[in-house]
Amino acid sequence: MHLAFVLGTRPEIIKLSSLMGACIEHGIRYTLIHTNQHYDATMDRLFFEELELPLAHFNLGVGSDVAGSQVARMVMGIEPVLQAVKPDYVIVQGDTNSSLAGGLAARKVGIPIVHVEAGLRSFDPSMPEETNRIQLDQMSDFWFCPSPLQVELLANEGIQGANVHITGNTGNDATLRYAPISRARSGILESLGVQAEGYLLLTCHRPSNTDDLAHFAKLINAVQRLAEARDRPVIFPVHPRLGLEHRKIIDSSSPMKTTGPLGYIDMLALLQGADLVLTDSGGLQEEACVLQRRCLVLRANTERPESLDSGGSRLAPVVTENSLVDAADELRHSPVNWSNPFGDGQAGQRILQILRDDFGTSRA
Repeated sequence: MHLAFVLGTRPEIIKLSSLMGACIEHGIRYTLIHTNQHYDATMDRLFFEELELPLAHFNLGVGSDVAGSQVARMVMGIEPVLQAVKPDYVIVQGDTNSSLAGGLAARKVGIPIVHVEAGLRSFDPSMPEETNRIQLDQMSDFWFCPSPLQVELLANEGIQGANVHITGNTGNDATLRYAPISRARSGILESLGVQAEGYLLLTCHRPSNTDDLAHFAKLINAVQRLAEARDRPVIFPVHPRLGLEHRKIIDSSSPMKTTGPLGYIDMLALLQGADLVLTDSGGLQEEACVLQRRCLVLRANTERPESLDSGGSRLAPVVTENSLVDAADELRHSPVNWSNPFGDGQAGQRILQILRDDFGTSRA
């Protein structure tokens, strides 16, 4: 059996790491195609090293672009690779443009599409990711869902049958494996001069929070109000898509300690030590839930309601400068411990076994 993985962002490396690791463990051949949708050679190499994975076999060098042109260039790059290496399955994860392009290329070549993290829905049609998820699920041949909720959502769209599986969340696999390692290896707290439970952790990158500079300034002011109310500094790893005007707004906020993009191990260490997490990242929302860190989700909706249902997270769109103070006060009363809704850490192994069984049956 031969698998092809298509990815283009660092979160996809994290979320496919347990499945690629399972392939290595069981001697399953795979080809990794990296579109370089978000690409920094140093950071990419660091992520592969920290997750104990070989580098990509193919780097397409697509880079940033408007969505339509970017996806088209990705498909043009992926299709000839698939024709050359002839995998038995093409695996894509989540909702990125790279995932969509991988699915489109596989469909054109006639190779079964495996969608990892299938069935997530925010019900927000303004999100490009929502369009990608829906299109991918409509064209896929296998759907691996994190929880029963996604199976129900897929059934509502007419997608059901023997190839829809509940496997758990592959991001959870990585979090459970590498969280203890990060505590032992990372020196990020010391380098930033903070102690565990003594800071707030902020990440922010979605267009809904960053495209409008006036709204971004309101968000930063709301974070500053919360930091002052909690008497905590804010650690803010700044996303590469934030520009000079964003930096001017950030730099005017005194409790902020900014860093550049961080590796996976350092980010897990910061998550585990945070008094409170503030993020618009779906992956970080999941990780905070797994690591028992209370989290304010800086959005009006989420495709990951499991973390809200656990009691450890709360939607907190910034409407006024006091929005986050009020939301954090309400979150204080959530349970101290909650069960992990994202699985047992074996999703990657489970997915690989299902594909091996299917491959054996189809060749029998």
